[in-house]
Amino acid sequence: MSKPWAAFIVVLSFALVGAGCSESSAEAGATHRIVITGSSTLAPMIAEIAKRFERDHDGVRIDVQAGGSTRGITDVRSGLADIGMVSRQLGAEERAALHSHPIAIDGICLITHRDNPVAAPTHDQIIAIYSGRVTNWQSLGAPPRPITVVNKAQGRSTLEVFLKHFALRSDQIQASVIIGGNQQAIKTVAGNPGAIGYVSVGSAQYAAEQGTPIKLLPMGGVPASVRAVAEGDYPLSRTLIVVTAHPSTGWTERLIDYAQSPRVHDLISEHYFVPITD
Repeated sequence: MSKPWAAFIVVLSFALVGAGCSESSAEAGATHRIVITGSSTLAPMIAEIAKRFERDHDGVRIDVQAGGSTRGITDVRSGLADIGMVSRQLGAEERAALHSHPIAIDGICLITHRDNPVAAPTHDQIIAIYSGRVTNWQSLGAPPRPITVVNKAQGRSTLEVFLKHFALRSDQIQASVIIGGNQQAIKTVAGNPGAIGYVSVGSAQYAAEQGTPIKLLPMGGVPASVRAVAEGDYPLSRTLIVVTAHPSTGWTERLIDYAQSPRVHDLISEHYFVPITD
């Protein structure tokens, strides 16, 4: 199995000189370059797909960079990237301006430290914790310990999905720590027995199975797991997509078709996401 959370860099055979130049020749017509930016949830998996695509196709080099779904959308619209990775639903204006391509399905779950005895906080308790009305685990029946609220930075799609599900506004969140990607959130919670955060189900399940001291909390009475997401039972799931500013053509179209094909379902599953099948 590949290790999805290891450092991922798609090595280029030329210097990075500006991103909006895919489909252009980098070596006297011999090598095409595709730039992909966006969601940190998608980036490790897309990087693995890109490496396999490069192996199977001569004449293309792919640069994958994380930074959040908002970055992916902004870069595509400004021409700094050819493909944007997005792990949330597009807004109406974004849907009108962009072309979207579904790649996989994931969920979002709450995580605590493995030693936290609180097993299943309710919907209302989660709202109370994140809005600052409950600040100690003792209020939920655990030994006294201050709650460290771990929240995602603005522009992160996981934040937007979380806020929508719990009907919260960003200005209502009383965060102790602001983090970026899933791995930073997992590391923060694993290192603090009083912390609570929310991350990709796939990211959390992989980390827990590798021995990271975190616990995935159920959502609406349904255990947080890739299996529950795949079976359609988990209440907080999302489609992971890539977007382009124009109908894809050439190498970009071939790469997107490849990423949607059964040829990479093993990579999607290895990254603890759910492949989309007809």
